[in-house]
Amino acid sequence: MKLIAGVDIGNSTTEVCIGEIRENGSFRFVSGASRMTTGTKGTLPNVFGIKQALLDALGAVNLPLSALSLVRLNEAAPVIGDTAMETITETIITESSMIGHDPSTPAGAGEAVGELIFLENLWRGKPGVPYIVAVDSRFSYEEAASRLNQFIPELDIKGLILQADEAVLVENRLSIRIPIVDEVRHIRQIPEGKMAAIEVALPGTSIRMLSNPYGIATLLGLNAEETRMVTPIAKSLIGNRSAVVIRTPHGNIQENVLPAGEITFHGDTDRTVNIDAGADRIMEERSAAGEIRDIEGQNNTNVGNMFKRIRTGMADVAGDGGEEIRITDILAVDTLAPVTIPGALAGETCMEKAVGIAAMVRTRHLPMQKIAERLEEELHVKAVVAGVEAVMASLGAMTTPGTRLPLAILDMGGGSTDAAVLEADGTVRTTHQAGAGELVTMLIRTELGLESRQTAEQIKKYPMGKVESLFHMRLENGAMRFFEESIDPRYFGRVVLLAPGEMLRIEEDITMEKIMDVRRDAKRKVFVRNAIRALTAVAPDHDLRKIPNVVLVGGSAEDFEIPEMLTQALSEYRIVCGRGNIRGTEGPRNAVATGLLLSYLGAGKDR
Repeated sequence: MKLIAGVDIGNSTTEVCIGEIRENGSFRFVSGASRMTTGTKGTLPNVFGIKQALLDALGAVNLPLSALSLVRLNEAAPVIGDTAMETITETIITESSMIGHDPSTPAGAGEAVGELIFLENLWRGKPGVPYIVAVDSRFSYEEAASRLNQFIPELDIKGLILQADEAVLVENRLSIRIPIVDEVRHIRQIPEGKMAAIEVALPGTSIRMLSNPYGIATLLGLNAEETRMVTPIAKSLIGNRSAVVIRTPHGNIQENVLPAGEITFHGDTDRTVNIDAGADRIMEERSAAGEIRDIEGQNNTNVGNMFKRIRTGMADVAGDGGEEIRITDILAVDTLAPVTIPGALAGETCMEKAVGIAAMVRTRHLPMQKIAERLEEELHVKAVVAGVEAVMASLGAMTTPGTRLPLAILDMGGGSTDAAVLEADGTVRTTHQAGAGELVTMLIRTELGLESRQTAEQIKKYPMGKVESLFHMRLENGAMRFFEESIDPRYFGRVVLLAPGEMLRIEEDITMEKIMDVRRDAKRKVFVRNAIRALTAVAPDHDLRKIPNVVLVGGSAEDFEIPEMLTQALSEYRIVCGRGNIRGTEGPRNAVATGLLLSYLGAGKDR
């Protein structure tokens, strides 16, 4: 008996398949397993994850590592994703410039303009001067209301800013009705004596004046140049229920512009495109360049700095000099990204047009060979680099019941999308392209402004619902789900992700509809575009209509909506498309690892 292992190192998971060759030459699959990939795909830290996956697969059939005779590895090219911003003008206003957050319980309604003054300094106020009063948390709501009522008869108090979450409590005790904004954490940074505009919208609506640069100009008396400078501030306040904008006329206003920059493709022909042109134009130029040797970004620009980070990061993990790193493919998609406004008191951001990019990185050294050598040292088992991912995935996909040649596959993983067409005569055409699940996660996190990458990953993987009572929730497809036992009150009124066996609460205050739109849009931008791009590259005469059927494999093929999106998109070309079921048992997983074992049976050279 001879045991061999096929090992597929992916960006997210490392999959193993164990096969047995008996003395009579017959072959059978024994077991399989998967583990999270350790380190960047195609680098030496992968070895730890490989060993763990092998131990899991062998442990399932009560065999030791020493029982292995051979380990066959796929060729793994690392893929790194990053975001390149379009041209952004940053307005830096010293002395602080604004507060613009969205507390859940402001009080009052309307706009007010006045000079900023702290509560404890009201005794300095002058009759006839309009004031906006700032109150820090040293004062209780009762004391704040009492002091304000004391000065209201003689001073013109127009509005109120509170540090504590007590707007309604203070309003109920005041003798006048004024707009009040609360929950201002860094209230002591407010520059006393400056002019400020405050606005609170009615419940269910958002502010109108302070989210409009001309509205700010109207309230604070700005000239045309000053109005242009406050545009990022106005953009950041769109959708808020309350806001404060503070004018600092003696502040030093300066403008720093970092250009978006140009991308140069070095291929069969060299092509250059400015990232301002958008993702569609970038991908047109990438296609026109033919086979890519390297991709560079213009120095001292956003995209140039992005490519520099990718090269430096890859050089660190691969142990190569930066000059040895080549970027051989990118996938660009249009997106929106929150950009912090310098000078803001509450960390305000505004959404700016951006280009999300997944880049495929190769080194001139052979990282997979290093992994094979390290495995031999640690396992005392022969290890070889045995196959191109797309070819191995094609062989593995052939074990799906109901398939036949010619067969096309889409292997959608975490970092790359591979495509291959396996013809009846045995010829194979393959392509290996940047962009898959990791880029989708990045787009979701960026566009929704999420702190946690894990939350973005969960949003990508699971459908949603909103808990509308303790006994029912509304699902994202509009259906209602009822429960016999009450739902945990912590979930009431919240959007939740429906993970297997549990509900995951989304902490951010984002509507279910917006999350769903961003999630689906990100998947279409990445998976549908990359699927058509990859299949066109391997189709006979680059004509998609000459591909009869496509089998979807890889981790992303398990997604609850991506296969349906691809089925719909490819139906326009009369292509039959569906999830694979590797070996009739594994679903779309384990295609490459299975293919590595099948290719061994006919290879002979590494036996």
